[in-house]
Amino acid sequence: MNTRIDNVQEISHEEGLFLRQSYFDKAKRIVVKVGSAVLTDEHGIDSNVISNIARDLSFLKNSGREVLLVSSGAVAAGKRKVTITDNEKLGLVEKQALAAIGQPSLMQSYVEAFDKCEQRVAQVLLTHGDLQNRDRYLRVRNTLLALFRFDTIPILNENDTVAVEELRFGDNDTLAALIANLIDADMFICLTDVVGLYTANPQTDPAAKPVYTVREVTKEIEAMAGNVKSSLGTGGMQSKIRAAKIVATGSGSSFIGPGKKDSILQHLFSGEMIGTFFLPSAEKTKPRKQWIEHVLRPKGKLVLDKGASSAIMKRGCSLLPSGIVEVHGTFGVGDAVQCLDGDKNIIATGLINYNSSDVQRIKQHHSDDIEKILGVKDYDEIIHRDNLVIL
Repeated sequence: MNTRIDNVQEISHEEGLFLRQSYFDKAKRIVVKVGSAVLTDEHGIDSNVISNIARDLSFLKNSGREVLLVSSGAVAAGKRKVTITDNEKLGLVEKQALAAIGQPSLMQSYVEAFDKCEQRVAQVLLTHGDLQNRDRYLRVRNTLLALFRFDTIPILNENDTVAVEELRFGDNDTLAALIANLIDADMFICLTDVVGLYTANPQTDPAAKPVYTVREVTKEIEAMAGNVKSSLGTGGMQSKIRAAKIVATGSGSSFIGPGKKDSILQHLFSGEMIGTFFLPSAEKTKPRKQWIEHVLRPKGKLVLDKGASSAIMKRGCSLLPSGIVEVHGTFGVGDAVQCLDGDKNIIATGLINYNSSDVQRIKQHHSDDIEKILGVKDYDEIIHRDNLVIL
């Protein structure tokens, strides 16, 4: 795939440099994510990279900032300790076992590297279920903020040993983005095996230019993932751009750039124009609505009529039963449900007040009819506007 994008949001080099540096100077709480493509070589975990990361994060922390690290690499570290033939296929169980073997080794490498920099670290392992429950979500936040107060650098990873499909984040880019919003981070830095985005594929187009600063993640920007040559493939780069988009809704900025470059963070914060920088959204989404939009996984869909779609999109109204045309999926009270317009475009997502079977019975009826149909009425609204996120 070779997607040429010209005049990317018309940010000049000078304006981009100024904008980038202003956000780097203001950033006080930073989430850094390092992927397996950076951490590993043909022999497993690269100790030189671990040492470089420790020095870079210590540099940030010693400058008065709070730093959190999201690190992949447990499975790669596990592979280094067991004998696996080249043609041996690894299923979920085998990968979970390798993660269990590799995680202590990975953390030991970090502890030793950060000890040399006189920094204390802590390990936090999470599954998606830890964030999907609102109470546990807030407990994770409180724990991470307490670690900052204890002058500690938290090191997070997905708990691969126990995470089955429904409990997985999908990738550590998403985990890092969600954590950045959870702790109100000012900046998300994604260190990977690419130098950044390009207007076209630099391997085939001599006119391709690096994209240093992105004002907003649009479909055109997402298409640029196809221009990047990475061991992760297009899908891996797309997940990083989506992560930047998530962080932007929490008013955080993001950076994607070369993780193997020596002292990358020191170069970055000193004003060197490397990688691709993403500006935050002008308006911050409320924390609860961030959780609804980005953390929760919808359990069903509601197709709305034209009037209800317009009321939600243009006037910020709650969803009433009279505006629902179709109900799809099985969901319970409090689950996340998507709202679709008549053309089946997703326009919103929110927390439902009634289960799927009850919504089937009261759809296209007025709220005054709910008690007569169900025998009880807990709410007038199917989804209250305070629990509804416009997409």
